[in-house]
Amino acid sequence: MSYLFRSKVGDSEDDPVPVFDIPKECKAGVIINEGPEFHVEVQMVPVPEPGPDELLIKLNVTGICYSDLHFAMADLGTPPMSTFGVRSPGHEGAGVVVKVGSNVKNWKVGERAGMKPRWSVCGDCDLCLDDKEPYCRKAVLCGLHKAGFTDRTYQQYVTSPAYYTQRIPDGVDDYTAAPIMCSTGTMYRGIRMAGLKVNNWVVFPGGGGGVGIQGVQIAAAMGFRAIVVDTGVERQELALAKGATAFIDFKESPDSVAEAVRIADGIGAHGVFVTAGGSYPSAIAYTGIRVGAVVTCIGLPQKSGVVVGADPKQYITQGLTVRGSVVGGRADIAAALQYAAAGRISGDHTVYPIDKLPEAVERIRRGEAVGRGVVDFNL
Repeated sequence: MSYLFRSKVGDSEDDPVPVFDIPKECKAGVIINEGPEFHVEVQMVPVPEPGPDELLIKLNVTGICYSDLHFAMADLGTPPMSTFGVRSPGHEGAGVVVKVGSNVKNWKVGERAGMKPRWSVCGDCDLCLDDKEPYCRKAVLCGLHKAGFTDRTYQQYVTSPAYYTQRIPDGVDDYTAAPIMCSTGTMYRGIRMAGLKVNNWVVFPGGGGGVGIQGVQIAAAMGFRAIVVDTGVERQELALAKGATAFIDFKESPDSVAEAVRIADGIGAHGVFVTAGGSYPSAIAYTGIRVGAVVTCIGLPQKSGVVVGADPKQYITQGLTVRGSVVGGRADIAAALQYAAAGRISGDHTVYPIDKLPEAVERIRRGEAVGRGVVDFNL
């Protein structure tokens, strides 16, 4: 199956609706021994049937997010997946609609579709109506809240509410589109909400990782000057290739904070976007003495007790803001997809076949992955 599908199908006799042979079972990455010592096994699971208002999507690609590992380790302080009867995570997929529910009128078989971290939201609460859709109190989290094998992207066939499924435009391949559903959309929202200006300095601690590198691309596309703080030649080459102005190897630099402040006009960053949980203790320091700087917390820390803070006098005299940002909403993801369609975001990720998903997850758990890891179900 090609990775570039038309966004509109079946509009004329010359553009017929494709027919898909839907199997009874498909491959999925299943969590075994939920908790700190979990591992992933690839198993055959039932292909779900879409409800009247749902789509059945055949995923070509899924991204691998560290949040999946948090769900598997059950270390977020929330009820574990097993509480909901869930055995498999995943929340950033790209594929094609192969079946539509009886009530669905605005989707056709063959159209390209993406699944994101929220399987659904209510769409009618104060949060949904106020640009806070990702925080909806009635949100159903993809790969966490629904029992059975229906709503997570570690399996090839998934169901999705038609009204909340993301359309993927022409010109964006599935390798690029899948991570946009979470990591890129998340970074776009965090950067957008920071309210920065063109040519501002932004620092990405952990910017060579799967989420951070998406932020680097977004920042470059928006006209910001990005400083990536990470380690290793591979991550340096990747960061600079994706638009970073400077790269600081924290293992080689005697003081990576001082170096970043020096690069940022000797004053400090206008914005800091923390995607690596271990970087929170030094996050505020990257702002130096920059007035009006914004520190955005994005990456979930891998251990409890992490605190971000400073002397109140610094908040007052520097006009400092520290804020958090969760995943992107539909509009954020749609905007990120348009950056990709314009060639400003690319998807040269580390690609694994589905049978290598357990290996990919372990690489990410050990901190060995460079950029975003994606699984190709068709390999």
